[in-house]
Amino acid sequence: MPDQDSPGAPGTQGNQNGQDPAPADAQAGEQAPADGKKQRRKRPFWRDLVVIVVAALALTILLKAFVVEVFSIPSGSMENTLLPGDRVLVSKIVYRFRDIARGDVVVFSGQGSWGPDAPPPPGNPFLRLWDDLTNLVGVTAPGTDYIKRVIGLPGDHVVCCDAQGRITVNGVPLSEQSYIHPGDIPSSLPFDITVPAGHLWVMGDNRADSDDSRYRTTDPGGGAIPESEVVGRAFVIIWPPSRIGDLPIPATFQQVALHATAAAPAALGGTAAALTVGVLAWRRRRAPELGDDSREMGS
Repeated sequence: MPDQDSPGAPGTQGNQNGQDPAPADAQAGEQAPADGKKQRRKRPFWRDLVVIVVAALALTILLKAFVVEVFSIPSGSMENTLLPGDRVLVSKIVYRFRDIARGDVVVFSGQGSWGPDAPPPPGNPFLRLWDDLTNLVGVTAPGTDYIKRVIGLPGDHVVCCDAQGRITVNGVPLSEQSYIHPGDIPSSLPFDITVPAGHLWVMGDNRADSDDSRYRTTDPGGGAIPESEVVGRAFVIIWPPSRIGDLPIPATFQQVALHATAAAPAALGGTAAALTVGVLAWRRRRAPELGDDSREMGS
């Protein structure tokens, strides 16, 4: 009978050096996943970079379309509230939660009211892509978009000027020194307008150098712009760093008298409606009696 410890004995070769084969197999099994991880990490960096860039562009486009958009200020019509070269964030969702308010600084499209129509896109696809990318970050602004301050809402009676040279809204004078360009008067051009339904009367803060509702009275809406063309409210300056700050509604638009006079026509309308309903109800009660009398008279 052969010796079990001899080299020729089955199953004894791995034990010659006193080593157990089981730990070696376990180590090999542990190394395999590590090698697999190393292989997965070898994915090219440029591929990850492309994914990041595409995701960032998609997020930017979604934000621009539905939430906020960056606009560049091209002229001095809103000085000194906004200066040429300033970039502002414009909220596109704020008016889903509240109405447009007097004193808001709004961006709106003039196409169809102030014109001119938007120029056609460049024929070169690379130039067209470049325009789209620069518009995303507010480097360029579409030629049909304007930025002005809302002075009058639909139904408001806006007049320039009272005996003290102030613009009045529904008979309430505005104190505009806090936001119009230093040295400017409220308006050198007199006007007297009732803002049409669904429209806004807008003016630039640089009253001596602003192409606004005052000079558009021969355009559709009599100078007032359609509410439906409002892109959103400019609420903060984000560039340059020295100009970062919010764009609040000036205090003069918070006057109690201004809001009270605006509410008066609505209240009057409600009273008239109530009286009309009352009269109709009274006539309905009287109608059967009159009908009976007439039938009796005709018999």
